[in-house]
Amino acid sequence: MAKYSTGGSGDSETCELCGAADANLRTAKVAGATLEVCPDCAQHDESPSPGGSSGGSGSGGSDRDRKRRAAQNTARVHDRASNTGDYWEDGADYDDDQLPYLVSGYGQRVTDARQDAGLRTEELAEELDADESDLIAVEQGRATKAGIDGSLVEALEAELGVELVDET
Repeated sequence: MAKYSTGGSGDSETCELCGAADANLRTAKVAGATLEVCPDCAQHDESPSPGGSSGGSGSGGSDRDRKRRAAQNTARVHDRASNTGDYWEDGADYDDDQLPYLVSGYGQRVTDARQDAGLRTEELAEELDADESDLIAVEQGRATKAGIDGSLVEALEAELGVELVDET
């Protein structure tokens, strides 16, 4: 039967949580109370341990606390990076040649304009000094998936006289 401590029982070799007689009692914080507990009950210790390991079996509260602290640290790092822009790779300039927002049906616009100009895809690609596969990806509406640069879109607009960028 469990013995609940009132702080002055005088029985110093009995676990205050389960009542077991044990000479190896430890101080633990359980449900907000500081108790002298046996090694079996020490797994319920909620207090942070200085070495990163609890006096108990190592599972229970200490593993939960470790995961909670890891999640908090991850959130802090993300928050800090969000405020400073540090989450971008070092040396990368993502604003340099971004693919802009494209109008709906941009691929068909490029195809129609190229055909109206009497050009084949390989001729237009050569004219723009671009890979034909990139031009085909634009015409098929796969610019984002193919990793097309904004400079190719600008060159297509200038060469073919079409509007591909959604300015809104």
